[in-house]
Amino acid sequence: MLQEFKKFALKGNVFELAIGVIIGGAFGKIVTSVVNDIIMPILGVLIGRINLTAMEWVIREAEGDTPALALKYGQFLQNVIDFLIISSTIFFAVKLFEKLKKKEEKKPEEPPKLTKEQELLTEIRDILKKGS
Repeated sequence: MLQEFKKFALKGNVFELAIGVIIGGAFGKIVTSVVNDIIMPILGVLIGRINLTAMEWVIREAEGDTPALALKYGQFLQNVIDFLIISSTIFFAVKLFEKLKKKEEKKPEEPPKLTKEQELLTEIRDILKKGS
């Protein structure tokens, strides 16, 4: 069982997946920072100096030790913007990779150059076919 796990864990795909997950996590942090620290403040200024993440709809006010019950749609809006940025970036990256891959595939492979002996044998074969 240990050998099977070792064989599985050392496959190239597992390492590539691990690297992708790590890079994806770091990319997610960058996008979250861009949204939190740049986009949301600008958006807040544009719509009237409102802190969008603090926007909420209070369903029940706080009573004594019971905290208020509220729908935090501002935070939801921020998460939607995070998602849209990440998904559009991934979409464009995949499109770019597909475009680069197509360029590689379009290059026609030249047939191997025949040697003198192969050329002569081909000519002889063609002559024999015509003579039959």
